[in-house]
Formats: sequence, C-alpha cells, structure tokens
Amino acid sequence: MNEDRLKTRLEELQQEFSIGESRLRELTQEEGRLREALLRISGAIQMLQELTEEHGAPRSNVGGAPNGAGSTPSTTAP
Repeated sequence: MNEDRLKTRLEELQQEFSIGESRLRELTQEEGRLREALLRISGAIQMLQELTEEHGAPRSNVGGAPNGAGSTPSTTAP
C-alpha cells in the first residue's frame, strides 16, 4: 500500500472508532434510563401487591419476584 492509501484508511478507521464510541455512550445512557424506568415500575408493582394483600387477595408473582424466579409455567399441547 502506498502512503496515501494508508493515511486514508487510518482516517476511515479513526472516524469509525469515533462513531462507535459515540454510539456506545448513547447506549450506556439509554441503559441507565431503562434501568431507572424498571426500578420505578418495580416499585409500583411492589406497592400494588402490598395494597392487594391488604385487601385479602393473594399475591401474584409479577415482575420477577423471587418466588419461582427464572421459571416459566409449562404448557402441554391438547
């Protein structure tokens, strides 16, 4: 490769790297916003579950609560 082609390729890679860093920052910020939203939703779920329990209804396993976490109810075909 001649020197001009090397410089051109270097500039292209530096630009791609800069774009990648920018996108990573955006995604990191988006992740933070999503985590905050999930935390608020989780708090609302907990509050509603507690209110439901006060009125005598059984507590459901919504939002990944520890009871049965990670398990999915199995269904059988008819």
